[in-house]
Amino acid sequence: MLNKAQLIGNLGRDPELRQTNDGDTTIANLAVATNERWTDKAGNAQERTEWHRVVLFGRTAQIAGEYLRKGALVYVEGRLQTRKWQDDNGNERHTTEIVAERMKMLGGKPGQRENGSSGQDDGFDDDFPF
Repeated sequence: MLNKAQLIGNLGRDPELRQTNDGDTTIANLAVATNERWTDKAGNAQERTEWHRVVLFGRTAQIAGEYLRKGALVYVEGRLQTRKWQDDNGNERHTTEIVAERMKMLGGKPGQRENGSSGQDDGFDDDFPF
């Protein structure tokens, strides 16, 4: 059996951070947008945006909270998970999210100039597996 999801998209908002009840683990929730573009039969350009919920844990969540901001381009890889809960009105709700096992920041490292070079090797490793 295989349960694997891979996304490259932009963050729709800054990461939302919280701690587990015991305070030992950081959790980050991301809203990642992917876009699909095509030309319809009439020759008109079309675009559709799909939103994905992504959850990161531990050090990867801390790094996301420190370095990622709304609009950032990010690669995430993980597994799909569906959860259910009751809302404030007692209605049963479901959500499907990607529990990320890897996260990679794309589109430049913090402090880079527009040409993509910081002028020095900052030793910043932007690939964060759990």
